[in-house]
Amino acid sequence: MPTRPSIDVDSIISRRSRGVDASGIRRVFDLGAKLKDPFNFSIGQPDFPVPDPIKQAAIDAIRGDRNGYTVTQGTPDLLQRISAHLRQDVGWETPSTELGLLVTSGTSGAIFLALMALLDPGDEVVIPDPWFVIYPHGARMIGAKPVLCDTYPDGRMTAERIEPHLTPRTKVVIVDSPANPTGVVLTSAELRDIVDLCERRNLLLIADEIYDIFTYDDALDEGRCPSVARFSDRVLLVRGFGKTYGCTGWRLGYAAGPKRLIEEMAKLQQYTYVCAPSMAQAGAAAAFDLDMSEHVRAYQRKRDMVLTTLGDAAGIIHPGGAFYCFVEVPLRLGISATEFVNRTIERNVLIIPGGVFSSRDTHFRLSYATSDVKLEGGLAILRQLLLGR
Repeated sequence: MPTRPSIDVDSIISRRSRGVDASGIRRVFDLGAKLKDPFNFSIGQPDFPVPDPIKQAAIDAIRGDRNGYTVTQGTPDLLQRISAHLRQDVGWETPSTELGLLVTSGTSGAIFLALMALLDPGDEVVIPDPWFVIYPHGARMIGAKPVLCDTYPDGRMTAERIEPHLTPRTKVVIVDSPANPTGVVLTSAELRDIVDLCERRNLLLIADEIYDIFTYDDALDEGRCPSVARFSDRVLLVRGFGKTYGCTGWRLGYAAGPKRLIEEMAKLQQYTYVCAPSMAQAGAAAAFDLDMSEHVRAYQRKRDMVLTTLGDAAGIIHPGGAFYCFVEVPLRLGISATEFVNRTIERNVLIIPGGVFSSRDTHFRLSYATSDVKLEGGLAILRQLLLGR
């Protein structure tokens, strides 16, 4: 074969792609694959299996040859189940003349579609610091500007903290509760204040509630996760199935909110994701019949184990839900969170440096979505390192 000129791919990579760093979470995850049986607290993935009824529904769909495209909005069965759930949980009638509903490829897919539908280059979106990783990078990929709302030291994104960051270019505010990476759950009063602020300023509030089921006893409001959707239907509510039912790889979420916005998101989905995976939608339709409270109680006990073991060794932002703790590296150690993580890796413990989620490199994220045995062993090592031993 004759010699062909090589293509200088690096010279044609877009500024958009160059402006996005590879995920720090994935870097640690890849590193963990090289360690022998590590104490892996790096990935927010439930350690329990997908419940059998969900598996069976997906298997039945595959064997029944329901493997083709679905309509962009989602399968009728799943849309009906989501609608019934939202009616019972937050009092929304979806779909309606005012509200729309869209099944998406994960909650990240929903958030990215919403940002594409709402933001032009130069527009601003206010996000919490610490943040979930898609918030700043998703905004930058479409040319918008993420504006950081400092929530330290308690991780609470309040209306009082948000308002100073609003400018004429602000279009969107994102709130996640329960939060990743902190596990913080905002109160109903705090959420109501944020809704009021956004409505006064004509801003779209995106509520990322992927961890709504994993809300613990000390953060519940009348037995439920506090939600902005109980105060207004002029918000975009984003929820999902992967974290709740252990099927993160199925990539399935949904968005509900103003019909006009949902229509735009659905249009964009046609030309990007096309539709959410069909067999996953069949499985998720069976999920609403399941009681996950036993798993939630187990994770609350794991959270308490972290707080009991590390609480006197380091500052921890109090987590009311999800399955993360955001732990401050003590100043007495004289090192950054990234340097601390390097020390934990030497001891076969994997955690994520806080700089992946924040403008500060002072904390680390610990996911306690693992077995009790692994959690106990890894926490003992972390305690020793936090105490400087």
